[in-house]
Amino acid sequence: MTPAHRRATVLRWVAVHSLAIAAALFFVLPFVFVFLTSLMTDQQALTRDLVPDTWVWENYAKVWDTPGFLTWWRNTLLYAGLGTLLTVASSIPVAYALAKFRFRAQRFSLLLVIAMMMLPPQVVIIPMYLFWAKQLDLSGTLWPLIIPLAFGDAFSIFLLRQFLLTIPDEYLDAARVDGCGELRALLRVVLPMAKPGIAAVALFSFFCLWNDYFGPQIYASDNPAAWTLSYGLESFKGAHHTNWNLTMAATVMVMAPVIVLFFFAQKAFVEGVTLTGVKG
Repeated sequence: MTPAHRRATVLRWVAVHSLAIAAALFFVLPFVFVFLTSLMTDQQALTRDLVPDTWVWENYAKVWDTPGFLTWWRNTLLYAGLGTLLTVASSIPVAYALAKFRFRAQRFSLLLVIAMMMLPPQVVIIPMYLFWAKQLDLSGTLWPLIIPLAFGDAFSIFLLRQFLLTIPDEYLDAARVDGCGELRALLRVVLPMAKPGIAAVALFSFFCLWNDYFGPQIYASDNPAAWTLSYGLESFKGAHHTNWNLTMAATVMVMAPVIVLFFFAQKAFVEGVTLTGVKG
């Protein structure tokens, strides 16, 4: 390798890593700002100071002791946890049928799933609200948001279907030769091989439900006992609009579980997203 070529390689390495560091700082610095502000006093928050003079960890205790905050946590865990479980459980059989079965309406069914992905929830919110609130009298609860997830989610079905296409049909043929029915083949053969895809779908669903603001605002706004963290945080900010340190502390407490979950599950998440769509 000539000196000029070696120098060009070093410069290219420095340029690439500099851009990577700049991009990382672009995404990380807002979180750092929120965290540092959450540990400041009322007088220091949102001033020119970037680092707290006094690290006030009691801000988190004040937020935790806010009336209703624990209820918001419980409701969010119920909504995100149960909703994710129902979404995954109901989407897997549909995705399996679209990926591995051959039937007359297969292409039409796939197009219908894709069309549902493109349909904004705001389009159907009025008839859905009239059905759940007026006909079933479930206004003021989270059940109008949780129950429909037991019937599948278009995005989850499509993502799982794309992942299941990467599983060779020979495995299923061997299972059928050994006497496995379709349900047993799904449980014993497909699911163990589809763990990365299922993990990706579960994380997508959990993040979406954890951060959902539109749904709780529509169905649960008139009942504070059914508020979630995303909707309760808006109420908290309105009540503490001059206490930015407490508002930032509440924001950190809402974001922290999602960030921690992603760091622990990022390997399965990245693998599932990477393998999805290899085969169309």
